[in-house]
Amino acid sequence: MQYDMINVLFLSFGGYSEHNGISKKKLAQVKGLKQCGCNVVNCYYDVNPRNGHRMWMVDNNILVDLGKGVRAKVRKRVDYSPILSYIKEKQVSFVYMRSEHNASPFLTHFVKRLRKMGVNVVMEIPTYPYDQEYPRSKRISRLFMDRLCRRGLAKQLSAIVTFSNEAVIFGQRTIRISNGIDFDSIKLKASNESRPGEIHLIAVAEIHYWHGLDRVVAGLADYYKPGNGDAFDVYLHIVGEFSGERERGEVLPLIAGNELGGRVILHGKLFGKELDDVFDRAAIGIGSLARHRSGITNIKTLKNREYAARGIPFVYSEIDDDFEKMPYILKVPANEQPVNIESILNFYRSKEWDPIEIRESVAHLSWKSQMRKVLSAFSDHPVNAHPKDNKK
Repeated sequence: MQYDMINVLFLSFGGYSEHNGISKKKLAQVKGLKQCGCNVVNCYYDVNPRNGHRMWMVDNNILVDLGKGVRAKVRKRVDYSPILSYIKEKQVSFVYMRSEHNASPFLTHFVKRLRKMGVNVVMEIPTYPYDQEYPRSKRISRLFMDRLCRRGLAKQLSAIVTFSNEAVIFGQRTIRISNGIDFDSIKLKASNESRPGEIHLIAVAEIHYWHGLDRVVAGLADYYKPGNGDAFDVYLHIVGEFSGERERGEVLPLIAGNELGGRVILHGKLFGKELDDVFDRAAIGIGSLARHRSGITNIKTLKNREYAARGIPFVYSEIDDDFEKMPYILKVPANEQPVNIESILNFYRSKEWDPIEIRESVAHLSWKSQMRKVLSAFSDHPVNAHPKDNKK
């Protein structure tokens, strides 16, 4: 089904960075909507790096310059009238909004006015539940307004888009999709460039505590203990920056204390050919190993999908319904124990892995397919129907 007559506004509350994973995802979602036949404009908030002016942008054009200073910061959070006017002028009938945990009376009023105009508004919640993603010391201050207003905001929405299995969130019905894949931007693993006797693991992420990379490093420390018969040289390539001091404190002392500096390679951010080269050496991808730390059991992460699109087997600990029965994944227990490196090696050596076969198994997870699920959810469901509050 094509959606050629639908004018869509993709709304996000942060700007775009060329090599940022979330930015790439949002642009891929916009692309997916366009591939479905929609007329799509990308509306987002940004800060001009040259003069510090805060702006609402539509595609690459300034919709409104809010100026700078405290007044501009406040206006960004309370004044959505320029976006409202643009939606009305361009006869937008569908708004796809990405939550930044920023529910407020002003955002709720904005969505309410859109609904009165006959505009369908869906809000994507990237991870759910999300309160435990914040450190306990900052949870109240960072989420105070969101906790106060998110149920009221949800009531005004047409639906919430989720990558979880929840049928209802904050009293609103959900549209359950998977994180998608932009196959055009992900190169298939070309070859295995590691030397005989070496196994290379790769973990690509902005590193948070729920990724559990400390569990892999601790597993490597056990593997390299004297007398363990380490037949293979195992290397862990960590690609990405640590998100905070907590994450550095969990991982870096383990590397130093167990003399793993030559076995754990911290690349920082890599892009393009440099990233492709590391993937060509990698045998196995390391997904999230500690989502239980943030209270999440079911999730469909971008990381797992990139590994599959690259064509390499991978390891994770959560429940990801798109991969649970796939032969190229290895599940490890969702606990705090070191990862058993020998079990990963045995898994990898259990068969020959075909990168093309792995990639083709996830062809249905394109962003075009996932955005079509969102759009088609309005074919037979009234937009003013709200399910019974489930007290979440």
